[in-house]
Amino acid sequence: MLHLALAESLSRLTRDNTDFVRLLAQDDFDLSLYRPTEPDTQTPHARDEIYVVATGSGTFICEEERSAFRAGDAIFVAAGKPHRFEAFTPDFSVWVIFIGPRP
Repeated sequence: MLHLALAESLSRLTRDNTDFVRLLAQDDFDLSLYRPTEPDTQTPHARDEIYVVATGSGTFICEEERSAFRAGDAIFVAAGKPHRFEAFTPDFSVWVIFIGPRP
């Protein structure tokens, strides 16, 4: 069993002075936490991903589609699709689950 607390995971981001931390890596999925700064400069990924918004709110853009999000929402993005978070609150953080074999 593995239990990851949000507060502890957020403290790892602060301690490591980073916006992304991989918390669990398996052959077919990874679990990470992401707390971007404006602007979100991520590029398309080689694996499908699911975002689960832990804290905050804002706008998510995938290709040309825009949608509002808030804590508790889940967002799926297929591999290779350009996407980013925008106009998010200062407390924004999101769990990131990469799905599928590593490239």
